[in-house]
Amino acid sequence: MHSVGNARVAYVGDAVSGRQDASTGSFLPQASYATPALVTVGFPGDTQRECFRAVSRHVQSVSSLPDLLRAWRVDAGNKMNRGRPLPQKEVADRMSVSERWYRNLETGLHAPLSGEILERLSRALLLGPDERMALYGHALGGAGGQPAGNAGTAGNDAPDDATDALAELASAQSDFPTYLTDQAWNLLDHNAAMARWFPWVLEPGANLMRWALTTTAAREQIVDWPRHAAQYLALLRFALVTRPDDAGLGALRDAVLDDRVCRDLWDRSPKVLAYRHGHRYELRLPHVCPEIFTVTSQVLLPAYRQELRYVLLLPVDP
Repeated sequence: MHSVGNARVAYVGDAVSGRQDASTGSFLPQASYATPALVTVGFPGDTQRECFRAVSRHVQSVSSLPDLLRAWRVDAGNKMNRGRPLPQKEVADRMSVSERWYRNLETGLHAPLSGEILERLSRALLLGPDERMALYGHALGGAGGQPAGNAGTAGNDAPDDATDALAELASAQSDFPTYLTDQAWNLLDHNAAMARWFPWVLEPGANLMRWALTTTAAREQIVDWPRHAAQYLALLRFALVTRPDDAGLGALRDAVLDDRVCRDLWDRSPKVLAYRHGHRYELRLPHVCPEIFTVTSQVLLPAYRQELRYVLLLPVDP
């Protein structure tokens, strides 16, 4: 740790690289992460942990596997109380692979990812269940290990009309709101209760994620919106990592990150979240109930079409 003016700086090795803006002093991440870099991490009085978190916050715009691997090394160092990111060499040693092999993986070069390698990588980086799903989903072509659009192909007994069947199921539910979305959260169908609770679903091109993250109505109707928005962004990041070539997801990301508040939340954390099944949250919908009430979201995924989501909202006791 060294001092530059009033700021403290640290060499973080291969964790993060970039340059400092001469006019603002802020850190600007760059694509190469192999060269040790001088990074502004705090000011006098900050604790070591606070400085470490500041380094973590500079891992910005995380939406690809190499980005996440770098962020996960930062998080692994935090979990191990190191006060610094886990070095690439140590990750490689923990995996029993060469440092060059791991460096290639983290810089986006092709590296074979067998099931055994994925398990070793997960253990080396101390990944939780959602992080593991993101890693496996990226390697295997989607959260369930099957690329989108393969239903009904030779050797696959999945029905071609899965979307129609789920749409019928959504429409048949009359007591509580239900809806069906694709992998980019575009509304494919919904029932009358959903339209009564959330009239925006009737708009052309309705998109759940865009509504929840960028509209004034969502920020008023979802109690404690910032916390839930962070979770929606973690869901979006998971989808982007597991389906990196999906143009619809890329367009959704760009639209969401045009919103300054969403961009700030996005840059704070590299968290990924696979699903919000069973998640509880409070709603403020005076046209439905005069008081704030709690719902839980139940998410169903068809086995062979996991890019589709059938969601049922159930009111529950707070």
